[in-house]
Order: sequence, then structure tokens, then C-alpha cells
Amino acid sequence: MKQYRLTKEGYNMLIRELQDLVKNKRKEVAERLKDAKNYGGDLSENSEYEFAKNEQAFVEGRIEQINEILANHEIVENKGHTSRVKIGSTVVLKDLDLGKQKKYMVVSSIESDPEKNKISDESPIGKSLLEKKVGDEVLAKTPQEKKRFKILEIK
Repeated sequence: MKQYRLTKEGYNMLIRELQDLVKNKRKEVAERLKDAKNYGGDLSENSEYEFAKNEQAFVEGRIEQINEILANHEIVENKGHTSRVKIGSTVVLKDLDLGKQKKYMVVSSIESDPEKNKISDESPIGKSLLEKKVGDEVLAKTPQEKKRFKILEIK
């Protein structure tokens, strides 16, 4: 059975999402399904009914997925451990090719959100950072290119 590593923030995010899906989304989709069914006619030609059925399958699948993660999770916290990069670490890097500084938080793939600078520990950059320390230079092989970074700070 797979063990899922989550930060406390990621765990809380999943709890909120699950509550929303169960209390709100499930009911909304059921209502839309009922309305589309009551519209009448041949259900195989009712696009609203098909859309609502697909959305219901997605909602139920996501609920099942979150329950699986929550049943098999481990909370990882990196409070006070700043000697090496771990899940939960915030890392300030210098892009050695561009000369720019970048700041990332290394999280599990479940919590990854590149727009918020949260990178997965399974991504090329995240993988290359794990267990490294301040001053280390790392090479991340992305599908498009090789990126070189120097670790300036670990929080």
C-alpha cells in the first residue's frame, strides 16, 4: 500500500476539499442530474444529463482518491531542520544560467502548485534538491533543458 507524504498544510487542504466535495459538490451534481433527467426525452441524447453523469463520476472518484490518501498518509514537517532540503523546506536558489534568484517550497506531488512556487519532490528540480545543503550546486534535467542552481538558503 502506498504511503503518501503530506505537509500539515497539504493535509488540511485535502480535508477542506473532501468536506466541500461531500457537503456541496455531491449535492449540486445530484440536483443537476435530477433536473436533466426530468427534462424528458431520450437520455442518450440529453447532453446535460451526460455532462452531469460525468461530473458525478469525477466527484465520486476524487472523494475516493482523497479518502485513500488520508487513510495512508504521513505528515512531514521540516520545522527547525534547515541543514538539508526535505519535503516542507523552502529553498532560495540562484539560477546559475540566468543569474536570478528563485524561491521554492518542496512539497509532495499531491500538493504541487507551480503557480505558488510549490514544486513536487518528484519533479526534476525537486528531486535534485532533496538532501542537499546550503552552498551545494545542483543540476536538474527537465524535459526541455538542464538547469543549474546553487542553494543559497534553506528555511
